[in-house]
Amino acid sequence: MGDSVAAKGNSSAKQTPATDPYAIGPLGLYQLVDEHGAEVAPVPELPEGLAIKLLEAMLFQRALDQRMLNLQRQGRIGFYGTAKGQEGAVLGSGAAFEEQDWLFPALREGAIALWRGMQLEHYIAQCFGNGADPTLGRQMPCHYSDGPSRYVSLSSPIGTQISHAVGAARAVQVKGETHRIVGGWMGDGATSSNDFHAGMNFAGVWKSPLVYVCQNNQWAISVPAAAQTASETFAVKAEAYGMPGLRVDGNDVLACYVATKLAADRARRGDGPTFIEMLTFRLGGHSSSDDPSKYRDESIAKQWEKRDPLERHRTWLVNRGDWSEERQEDYLADAGKRITEAIHTVEAAQPVPTETLFTDVWAEMPALLSDQAERLDNDETV
Repeated sequence: MGDSVAAKGNSSAKQTPATDPYAIGPLGLYQLVDEHGAEVAPVPELPEGLAIKLLEAMLFQRALDQRMLNLQRQGRIGFYGTAKGQEGAVLGSGAAFEEQDWLFPALREGAIALWRGMQLEHYIAQCFGNGADPTLGRQMPCHYSDGPSRYVSLSSPIGTQISHAVGAARAVQVKGETHRIVGGWMGDGATSSNDFHAGMNFAGVWKSPLVYVCQNNQWAISVPAAAQTASETFAVKAEAYGMPGLRVDGNDVLACYVATKLAADRARRGDGPTFIEMLTFRLGGHSSSDDPSKYRDESIAKQWEKRDPLERHRTWLVNRGDWSEERQEDYLADAGKRITEAIHTVEAAQPVPTETLFTDVWAEMPALLSDQAERLDNDETV
């Protein structure tokens, strides 16, 4: 994968065929499969069925994102942010963690929650914010959380999850949970936040059982990477905090998985944190409220479409005899049916009960709130 259309810091990147991303370091670009679906380095042995499961999950997320964006355009939900073009980085990194690990996402990692077992209806209901939403409509859309999956809701302020992740990793250390690690995600824009410095600094000092993943999609809403940093890459920043930095082709789902799995294994051994920059590109807008053509050259997006992580991985599987057009058509038909049924189920749900305005905060409700709850129940003005 060349860097001809990449952001600042990418023009000098080198592709070094190697099986160890730690040997390539923060200035290279770890890659296993190129944009044509051809192996440029030996693909390590993968868990049985994982490669196909990754393609299915990416296809499902692409289809789900489009349906959810359609709902927003129809006025049926208020907001949505797709992962189009970034599915390889999302699912490749997310699949490398284990069930017991705690994950702290940014905006575009919702597919990881589904991967880990979040119910599709709960994912969709979170965007509707109605009575089918287990979080009772208390977060804006795309702020998914799922307790059984150990998937923690992001906060809208940029970068706050970086500090949350290192705090959770410290708790893991204090409790002696040597089987458990933490994953934390961010966009390239979050590296300009105060929380990035605080989180990275504490992670390095504490040798936290933590893997940070930076999805460098080259645009922090309308701010290009060149205006974010003077560093040659984002990955090189890790060295200042006493941890290794890896740089990975974010559109190569297998490279993302292998690099993250190595970092996760390292953290689980007690060897400390790793920071991974995954170079990718946001094909759509930052969110449904955004028009990227107003601030970037969309001909560059057209070039990145040729590096689509779905097509790349699909071609690799087809070349191996593990996938076919017919199988893909069948899978997408089934996925579309599942999504349609889930949307119908969720959209028919009742609004969130008004009494939940007063729940889940106080062990014993203060008199003022008790009075307000009673007046609301009696249809009085509060």
